[in-house]
Amino acid sequence: MLIIIVFATLIVSLISLLGIFILFKQKNKAKFLRALISLAAGALLAVSFFDLLPEAIEAEAFDPHVIFAVVLGSILFFFILEILFHWHHCRCQEHGKPSSENKNNLIAINLTGDAIHNFVDGILIASAFLTDFNLGILVTLAVILHEIPQEISDFGVLLYAGLSKTKALLANFLVAIVAILGAITFYFFGQFIEGAVPIMLAFAAGNFIYLAAADLIPELHHEKSSKKVFLNSLWLFAGVILIYLAGQVVPHGH
Repeated sequence: MLIIIVFATLIVSLISLLGIFILFKQKNKAKFLRALISLAAGALLAVSFFDLLPEAIEAEAFDPHVIFAVVLGSILFFFILEILFHWHHCRCQEHGKPSSENKNNLIAINLTGDAIHNFVDGILIASAFLTDFNLGILVTLAVILHEIPQEISDFGVLLYAGLSKTKALLANFLVAIVAILGAITFYFFGQFIEGAVPIMLAFAAGNFIYLAAADLIPELHHEKSSKKVFLNSLWLFAGVILIYLAGQVVPHGH
């Protein structure tokens, strides 16, 4: 059964490579990237409110007040983390050290939340297969449907943060295989970590909410053209709708 669980999570991890299908074939790369960032912002918010938080609360392992306290704590944690990134950036400039122009804070914040999310996905897949093989297949398909828009949005964030297409794909894939770690960990130590899953979901939700609200959406406010503002808004709503429809086709939980 362990081999089947690892194979299922590997398939889910390979979904992260979907970014290769949306590489910059468009002539207007800047316009395409802006649309991708808008889509990512909507998708991150939708994943948090339609997926992660409902699952954390429905588990009934913790009072909802605790779950939302963890979300708030997560937002504050990443706020402080980003301040430290900016402080280090300024200190490097003061001492004449070279400083990268890409947004390393966004890379770290996005990959952290995505890693937690993927770890929990691995736990969900492993627990489903250990309960019933057919249930494991259904949950794996559900995770895949959720991961397709999620990984595309993560790919867009990494591109926006300054990574090359190759590095963005590699980073996405390396974080995606954390799902395998989550599955193996649950297979051997499930009885010890299952109770912490709602807290992990809440922490990941806070991460995604902060990333979308504090970094991505404000960037869209810099747009001057009313036409581009309208189009970016449509892409943001498209990200929300995409995640919602994925959840309606196959529920993520079990």
